[in-house]
Amino acid sequence: VALSAGFHAVMRDVSSEAVKRGEKRIAGDLERRVEKGKLSGEEKESILARLQTATRLEDLAECDVVIEAATENIALKKEIFQTLDRVTRKEAILASNTSSISITRIASFTGRPEKVVGMHFFNPAPVMKLIELIRGMATSEATFQTAKDLAVKMGKTPLEAKDFPGFISSRLIFS
Repeated sequence: VALSAGFHAVMRDVSSEAVKRGEKRIAGDLERRVEKGKLSGEEKESILARLQTATRLEDLAECDVVIEAATENIALKKEIFQTLDRVTRKEAILASNTSSISITRIASFTGRPEKVVGMHFFNPAPVMKLIELIRGMATSEATFQTAKDLAVKMGKTPLEAKDFPGFISSRLIFS
């Protein structure tokens, strides 16, 4: 979604095999769009050229926004967010795609809870227009606004959701 919106993106996964599967899935999705006439072959290649891959969280050090989408496992998310907090620039925003774990709890794993926000993409993300944006108790207005602006630039319709795991209480956010 970020690539199609014109952003450069680093896709990180736990192994080179998983990264290759991810690249193959992205290329396949784009190829289907070419076949349907929604995208030219040149556009597809341009999108793929903006993709960088990695297997280490340290390779995300220069990212402005990191959107974590790991398995819904609190111990795993704790490990990821503690590492991201250590390796990324302090002004970087750390977002989670979680739908079942409190953003406030995730933010507590970092030394920058004001820079942590929920960005829950509905599946399939390239097709679904809605995205839930979730503020943790310490999420700053600037962080929330950046997440909202990013979502809109990615062609999404943001909904503000309460920070209650497994409970959706949303309202549309209009620019």
